[in-house]
Amino acid sequence: MKKIEAIIQPFKLDEVKDALAAIGVDGMTVSEVRGFERGRRGTSEIWMNDRFGADCVPRIKIEVVVRDSMVDRAMDIVVTTAKTGHIGDGKLFVVPVDEAIRIRTGELGKGAV
Repeated sequence: MKKIEAIIQPFKLDEVKDALAAIGVDGMTVSEVRGFERGRRGTSEIWMNDRFGADCVPRIKIEVVVRDSMVDRAMDIVVTTAKTGHIGDGKLFVVPVDEAIRIRTGELGKGAV
């Protein structure tokens, strides 16, 4: 099993989510994150009374765990669906998952995904 972590533009979330669901990915974790980005340095903004650089921009982080047989297809779908061709499209990471446990039932491994 592998965990795919993708940092994408917020407006691409629904499109990526629907594309993954179409290939059988039926669960994911979505987080609002902020990150640094090339090409957008030098200005600042105020958020909750703290000044931060405009290079710290809002993004969405999607995390899905898939079977090894689905990794390449899921990666391709995320990359092609999230891509706009402009700076800030995001990043995708693939991380090995040694074990998974479904807390409610105690299922282990692939059955827990």
